[in-house]
Amino acid sequence: MAKSSKEQQVLVDQLKQVAKGLGETFAPFCEVVLHDLRQADHSIVAIHNNLSGREEGDPTTELGLARMADETYPQIIANYANQFADGRQVKSTSIGIKDSDGRYVAALCINVDLTLFGSLQNMIGRFVATDDASNVAESLDPPGADNIRQRIDQFAARLATTPRALKAAERRALMSELRESGSMEVRRAMEIVALHLGVSRATVYNDVK
Repeated sequence: MAKSSKEQQVLVDQLKQVAKGLGETFAPFCEVVLHDLRQADHSIVAIHNNLSGREEGDPTTELGLARMADETYPQIIANYANQFADGRQVKSTSIGIKDSDGRYVAALCINVDLTLFGSLQNMIGRFVATDDASNVAESLDPPGADNIRQRIDQFAARLATTPRALKAAERRALMSELRESGSMEVRRAMEIVALHLGVSRATVYNDVK
């Protein structure tokens, strides 16, 4: 076997492991297919989470043929619209793999079945929908809670950081400002501050001291 052929086979063998790992990671809604472009008529050498109904030994696709004919064809074509034989909508990405001589040896293809996500999106949309026609106005937030959160955000912004990234000394300075502004008189103020800072109420009580 020529040196270049050995190198190409090593590439294909390693890509089989990559395809297997991707397939296991993104199961069950993502099909991962590996094409050996040295053999167009039976290029598929691995297929995981089979969604398209194809099999190992099936021929390459139009993209595979294009890469075989033109070494300058793009190596990565990402997130393009595709379709399975039964009409299901697919988002696909095709990655061409070259050897050290710049010749296409393989293609790793990822096909995501969008049907599942469409159904999920519809269910989530229905779940989060509210009845705006009910004319009921209610808030479970204590009055003044938004003002506390806004003051915390402004304090953190002045320090070019985020509320959850404030250090102990900075939190103590913040609590001093909140006390002086009267914000800590709001019902459940300690709990509101703790939640917004991402710390325990005990930590907030300690910062107040």
